[in-house]
Amino acid sequence: MAPRERPDRAAAPAQAFGLKVKRLPLNTFRENVIVLGRNCSALHPERFAGSRKLTVRSARTSIIASLDIAEEGDLLANDEVGLTEPAFRRLGVREGERVEVSPARAPASLDCVRAKIGGQVLSRSEMAQVIGDLAAHRYSDMEIAAFLIACANFLTTQEVVDMTEAMVDSGARLSWPSQLIVDKHCVGGVPGNRTSIIVVPILVAHGLTVPKTSSRAITSPAGTADTMAQLARVDLGVEEMRAAVEKAGGCIVWGGHVNLSPADDILISVERPLGVDTPEQMVASILSKKVAAGSTHLLLDIPIGPTAKVRDLEKGHRLRKLFEFVGGSFGLNIEVTLTDGSRPIGRGIGPELEIRDVLAVLDRSAGAPRDLRHKALRLAGQLLEFDPGMRGGEGESRARELLDSGAARTALDRIIAAQGDGGSDRSLGGLTHEVYAPRDGVVASIDCARISRVARLAGAPADPGAGVLLLKQVGEVVRKGEPLCRIHAREPADFGFSVEWAADDAGFLIQASGA
Repeated sequence: MAPRERPDRAAAPAQAFGLKVKRLPLNTFRENVIVLGRNCSALHPERFAGSRKLTVRSARTSIIASLDIAEEGDLLANDEVGLTEPAFRRLGVREGERVEVSPARAPASLDCVRAKIGGQVLSRSEMAQVIGDLAAHRYSDMEIAAFLIACANFLTTQEVVDMTEAMVDSGARLSWPSQLIVDKHCVGGVPGNRTSIIVVPILVAHGLTVPKTSSRAITSPAGTADTMAQLARVDLGVEEMRAAVEKAGGCIVWGGHVNLSPADDILISVERPLGVDTPEQMVASILSKKVAAGSTHLLLDIPIGPTAKVRDLEKGHRLRKLFEFVGGSFGLNIEVTLTDGSRPIGRGIGPELEIRDVLAVLDRSAGAPRDLRHKALRLAGQLLEFDPGMRGGEGESRARELLDSGAARTALDRIIAAQGDGGSDRSLGGLTHEVYAPRDGVVASIDCARISRVARLAGAPADPGAGVLLLKQVGEVVRKGEPLCRIHAREPADFGFSVEWAADDAGFLIQASGA
């Protein structure tokens, strides 16, 4: 299919005006934003009522930015343009330097977005155009949201492959001297399922290379990167990541800071507030990171449960096949395991509470969560069997040996030292509230989505000390008035929202004994 074009775009180049840069201490997050004064002498802002996009060009590079207007006051002189922090950083200029500002044409790839909104299938080159412009920050959040929703409605399998390829090509791509580069990833949906920070040290202790990039939470109370940040720096650059792996044998870092599939991080930043996380976009997101990180062997954990992200086996099998097809297109050796996602794992939900569970397992503490330990050992065993020197069926026993001997904890300490201290506050939120059993009985189930919502409303993961501590697990007998869980929060407003939500329904189903 030939790239879509619009003949009416063959207009003369827009007139450019020279203005001096003023750095504005405003964090507009991912989006490039510039500010002009209402009385700007060189460029009248009212010219952009129909299009709020401008091109800002320095002697070295250019960006496309959205325009805001300073209505009054002395924020900007008449010959100045204000650049918010992301725009200032990406343009790479100094304060006072002159730049050229002109009206920006909309990226030609927006025609492809419109075609996708209309239900059309995008070609490989069209998908590459969209992802390329997106990674270059030429889209507004509104335009990204339109693309996400269009893709959520309909993506072919080939489009998923093409999107994955374009996302890999949008950033750096790592390679390693070893022929066996292993990784593990969970699609999410189960609170407390923080197995990666146990599995990676086990694999490293065995001698495997594990350059693990992890995501921050999209719709959950914590992602692996949020939790690991309680122990070490996770915002490493690509060369820092490489050095950490060479020094420690592995790493657990945030994928959004190493320029691996940067288009994915932009999509995630818009997916998060929208709550969009479709299977197709999930597959492209996960696999683009793994391919870019240089992984050769990948274990994917897909939890299945009535309140998990993947609700039934049929959907789980469809997702497994999509992962296998797309991964196979890039030469990835993928093993997919469908696991129990019917209940939370461990006791903590939220970054600090979850890392305490992880350390309890690695330290072989008497009260360590057994379900977290068991699942981590099983997954680590599956990954160890990728090692051609490992006899079939012995992976889990080897994982147990490395955990129980303390070798895995020692490996984690090496990883932390290689990544550097993150300097995180390890305290829990001091505002607490306990949810009590309304009757005698047995905990029949805990709703994963509901309890995650309680933790997020408490402030997790933005506040790592916020979340929920489970005091009772599925199958335990409870008496009326016994505490089922404890909410931790730091901010009164978050605390109030969480307590109110939990009072309505915290997700615990209590059935009479013998029912």
